[in-house]
Amino acid sequence: MPTATYRLQLQPAFPFAAAAAAVPYLASLGISHLHLSPVLESVPGSTHGYDVVDHTRVRAELGGEEGLRALARTAREHGLGLVVDIVPNHMAMAPRHNRALREVLREGPGSPYARWFDIDWTAHDGRLLLPVLGGPLGSQLEHLVVDGDVLRYHDQALPLRAGTEGLPLPRLLDAQWYRLGWWRLARTELNYRRFFSISELIGLRVEEPEVFGATHTKILQLLDEGVVDGLRIDHPDGLTDPDGYLARLHEATGGCWTVVEKILADGEHLPSSWPVAGTTGYDALRHVDGLFTDPTGAYELLGRYRAFAAPQTDRGGNWEATVRRAAYKVLTHELAAETDRLTRVAVRLCAASPDPSLRDRAPWALRTALEELLVRLRVYRPYASGDASVVVTEEAAEEARLAFVVPEEADAVGIVRRLLVEPLGDESAPDSADRAEFRARFAQTASALRAKSVEDTAFYRYVPLLSATEVGGDPGSPGVHPEDFHAYCARVQRDWPSTGTVVSTHDTKRSADVRAAVAVLTECPKRWAELLSDVSLPEEGAEAPAPDGQLAWAAWQTVFGLGPAEQERVRQALLKHVREAGMYTSWTEQEPPYEEAVAAFVAAGPCGPPGERVAALRKVLEPNIRANVLGTALVQLTMPGVPDVYQGTEGEYRALVDPDNRRLVSFPPEVPGEKDALTTAALRLRARRPGVFGASAAYAPLSAIGPAAEHCVAFARSGEVVTAVTRLSLRLAEAGGWRETQLPLPPGRWVDVLSAGGEFTSQAPVADLFGRLPVALLERVADS
Repeated sequence: MPTATYRLQLQPAFPFAAAAAAVPYLASLGISHLHLSPVLESVPGSTHGYDVVDHTRVRAELGGEEGLRALARTAREHGLGLVVDIVPNHMAMAPRHNRALREVLREGPGSPYARWFDIDWTAHDGRLLLPVLGGPLGSQLEHLVVDGDVLRYHDQALPLRAGTEGLPLPRLLDAQWYRLGWWRLARTELNYRRFFSISELIGLRVEEPEVFGATHTKILQLLDEGVVDGLRIDHPDGLTDPDGYLARLHEATGGCWTVVEKILADGEHLPSSWPVAGTTGYDALRHVDGLFTDPTGAYELLGRYRAFAAPQTDRGGNWEATVRRAAYKVLTHELAAETDRLTRVAVRLCAASPDPSLRDRAPWALRTALEELLVRLRVYRPYASGDASVVVTEEAAEEARLAFVVPEEADAVGIVRRLLVEPLGDESAPDSADRAEFRARFAQTASALRAKSVEDTAFYRYVPLLSATEVGGDPGSPGVHPEDFHAYCARVQRDWPSTGTVVSTHDTKRSADVRAAVAVLTECPKRWAELLSDVSLPEEGAEAPAPDGQLAWAAWQTVFGLGPAEQERVRQALLKHVREAGMYTSWTEQEPPYEEAVAAFVAAGPCGPPGERVAALRKVLEPNIRANVLGTALVQLTMPGVPDVYQGTEGEYRALVDPDNRRLVSFPPEVPGEKDALTTAALRLRARRPGVFGASAAYAPLSAIGPAAEHCVAFARSGEVVTAVTRLSLRLAEAGGWRETQLPLPPGRWVDVLSAGGEFTSQAPVADLFGRLPVALLERVADS
């Protein structure tokens, strides 16, 4: 069982050998396990490894299986284990490298590998659409070359159906088990399940025992032989049956420590029946970030953002409205093919149902009902082990009916909801299989919709506070009161004491240190808005104003949070920002004039002379940023759960959205600072006293007393360790500082492991407790 993990992003430039070289340093931090990104064979050159092409081999570019085993031996020599990220939901749509997929393209539905992939063979006359062409087919014929039993298109090498090699090109194309198509057709014509809307990743059917076995043999071998000790499960929400998959995995692994990348909405709980240690920790991230955000100031910041940027209500002005509009767009654009497939299942189910009340339903009505219910889900998806009526609520159904003018047509909403929430009943019933498929497709589509509409669209449109637009976050309610934080921690310790916790990952939009800086703006919203008004005034010779107010607001927050950085880093991050937002440009409909205006604004404004004024404000607020940075780190490292430290974040680490946050880091850091010292002290304390923090440990809030009590957040772990941090330090300073505020401690003599010589008993004066640092980590020591 890990006490703390350290995430390494493996890639060709950082293979197993490089990881092994870093082991002595990483072991010195006090972690128990290395947490590795995916290690199985993936597309050549991949910098992330989530595009697996062969589950039977460890990735050669990283050093192969021997390299992994050598890393494991080195780790063991230093007392460390390995946790590995696995990807059960999808594989790379790369026939040249993916043998299983290549055989399906060659042999069609008769291939023994056809059951591996989630393909709708009833569409396109039984052919798999491959949206790989740069334009309509007719415009690309000259680039299609038959080379023996292979059809080549630029760097694509597609297998030909046996016996078709000598046909004329038009007939040859028609004779294949696949249909070549313009890449833009993926939006509406695709007939295989993807990872979200990424056509380069094809969905796997691991619910099939043979597919599970074939795709997990190597990982299970590595576990059985002690090379690997634990697992991180990527995107279980994409699976047909997450409940069944996790149960099968638990049995196959013998119950090794396993966490799932499950994003929980506010108030949502992980299904209690799942045989896992917990989540990867985005729920912890939301609560830790919220603790250092001023809810009142965040609300004022929202008002000033609206006055500055004048966003439309449903395009960045109101959180819920922005999410709803984004969801409609995603369903009708990026996920149109998935919605079509789900509608086809609903139509087939209703038409063939033995229940007359389901029949005679127009496809458009069923589709509308599905869309209206999907956009109203407040969580990622329902699960077979849960009550679907809690997810697909009657309240949502009543709202969905308002989309219909004719009441009788609105009955489609009730029918769709019945199909989703009523017990399946007898498995031998003629429509049992269709009902099960309908529920699975609905859940999978819901998951993709939530991710695309919230994380990948609304987060980039609704930008009053960028630190709140984070994976797992709730920008509509960014602040977390200390009482709510303590309640969350107590629940985690009781129900999921070995769950993961994170504050920075390979998927976060901004690293924890950047978010911690941005959160300070909730303590000075007026000051921030006035500064932005000043730097946005037209100056003599200014030639690059912001192309729109929302971008400007986001851009200035970005450079405030990031601090001094290369202009290209900021430009790339903001270019991704506006494309994800999709309001003036997008990945698939790029608008060069707008994007050029963004680049010019970044150079002239945030990364130009006006940016120096923002840098000056950051310098003034540096003590408050420091309090947030150190407080965030210490809370995550000592709260209930198993902390995961993302590579490089043991020290100061400022990064933006990927690929910026996947850059190589130095081991050990070149110039370690006070955050490095804090991280090492906390991790070593966890390693030295695992029982204080583990599954049988205790968590107890501690309440300060005095005029500034609300600014001190503290808790005790098993009565042996106390964490205390400064909350909202700028507000604290404005109110007169700590003054006579005291923190009552549990009985005993306490030493601050972060500050040499700091010793306390009974009631600790908070001003003394935070004399050198804005945080304290106290350990009870025995009387001599």
